[in-house]
Amino acid sequence: MPRVWLLNTVLLALLLVLAGISLGIGSVSIGVADWWAAAWQPAGASDLAVRHQAIVQEIRLPRVVLAVLVGMSLGVAGAALQGLLRNPLAEPGLLGVSSSAGLGAVLCIYFGLWHWNAWLLPTVAMASAAAATLVLYRIASRGASNLTLILAGVAMSSLMAALTSLAINLAPTPTDMQDIVLWLMGSLADRSFDEVHLCLPFIALGLLILAGSGRQLDALTLGEDEAASMGVNLPRLRAQVIAGTALCVGASVAVTGSIGFIGLVVPHLFRSLVGYRPSRLLLPSALGGAVLLLGADIALRLLSGRVELMLGVVTALIGAPFFFYLVVRERWRHR
Repeated sequence: MPRVWLLNTVLLALLLVLAGISLGIGSVSIGVADWWAAAWQPAGASDLAVRHQAIVQEIRLPRVVLAVLVGMSLGVAGAALQGLLRNPLAEPGLLGVSSSAGLGAVLCIYFGLWHWNAWLLPTVAMASAAAATLVLYRIASRGASNLTLILAGVAMSSLMAALTSLAINLAPTPTDMQDIVLWLMGSLADRSFDEVHLCLPFIALGLLILAGSGRQLDALTLGEDEAASMGVNLPRLRAQVIAGTALCVGASVAVTGSIGFIGLVVPHLFRSLVGYRPSRLLLPSALGGAVLLLGADIALRLLSGRVELMLGVVTALIGAPFFFYLVVRERWRHR
């Protein structure tokens, strides 16, 4: 247990350091003392101080907050899905949950529904994510192997991608097409507190729901029959994880687009450090997801030239080789 608290403390400290770095870097470099002063700048300050205040509060701070919220939600969703499906390769992006949420959001944008009510965008994305998670659970509950589950996820992801491509192909103008494509690639750029306010209630609720499933997921590692004999309400647990995953993934995709592999990489990094217990893995996965996403965002801002790289591309470059390594390792284990 002390090791878990130490891990969480280190991750929290690292997250605070990265948040400070993210607030300071950009086309206008702002030191720690400057952005801290800018955040609490009194009226009548100098023009430079007012400019720093606008940059920090209106551009960089929303980006940091979104990185933390989305990273936490994807990390926890990945850990909870792996516990529910008892599959170490389960992850919202790989299993088609993220692409399903993306399709729902794209259709909402395509038909202009979000102009009627901004809350429709995350709602439709979350409903699509919930439907995909439910389908995958039904497949897993019938004794499907890891390979079958992954193949089902790949098939679902491919279908959602094809339907999304169809929507892009039928976009009324080239500008609409470009906007949808860029949004799907995932990014934290040009986001404001409007996006934070849009996703925060759903992500907060999703995190609370998933956090309450830890003890039951511990029992589920022994098998469904053993978990039921220990008093675990399996239908309620399934609904709890599916609802929490849908809230976290759907709301995240609605404001940042598709960002993959966070929920795969982070739980694997910490699983052995917490004794392979899902209840102890959830908090490190949340903090680790925020650290990884914020770190990736800082890296792409430092490496980008005149055209900024898309965050979803960077996380895929990190996660795809890691997934390949896990597949090879699993194969060697079963030989």
